[in-house]
Amino acid sequence: MNKERLTAFSDGVIAIIITIMVLELKVPHGATVAALSGILPVFLSYVLSFVFVAIYWNNHHHLLHAARRVNGAILWANMHLLFWLSLIPFTTGWMGENDFSELPAAIYGVSMLMPAIAYFVLQKCIVRANGADRGLARTMERDVKGKVSFVLCVAGIALAFVHPWLACGAYVLLAALWLVPDRRIERTIEES
Repeated sequence: MNKERLTAFSDGVIAIIITIMVLELKVPHGATVAALSGILPVFLSYVLSFVFVAIYWNNHHHLLHAARRVNGAILWANMHLLFWLSLIPFTTGWMGENDFSELPAAIYGVSMLMPAIAYFVLQKCIVRANGADRGLARTMERDVKGKVSFVLCVAGIALAFVHPWLACGAYVLLAALWLVPDRRIERTIEES
């Protein structure tokens, strides 16, 4: 299988995920600021999740662009990632509809942690299939952002039970960390 087919499939799934999230936004009943403020938690959770899905799409694009070949392990690792990403609309809606309460905020953190783990597995499969001696392998070894992301996700999950807004702060910090695409992969692509 060529990587273009895998990329196209992944792009389609991610587009559907975003579509599902936006369809969960309900129009307020009324034309007042008070009516609009009633859906604020749902809107804020949508914005945060949209940013996360966009970050994954962006980094997934760069990662697959750096790969020369795709094998069965990569296909399954990619499906694993897409599975966890597909749960984001559910946890987004649950957290927003429940005004960022403890358990939904913690489960939202789990829905951020699991795709991070799945992305790590995908990276490892791509490195294994494309040669550990390549620049991509060396690039993946220096993954400070990935390690910090794991800590922020776990901290957010724990903080949800202390105060849900602290958890949301950890998730916003996590998104801010990744808003700038992973330049390491871009440099690897340029060098090869």
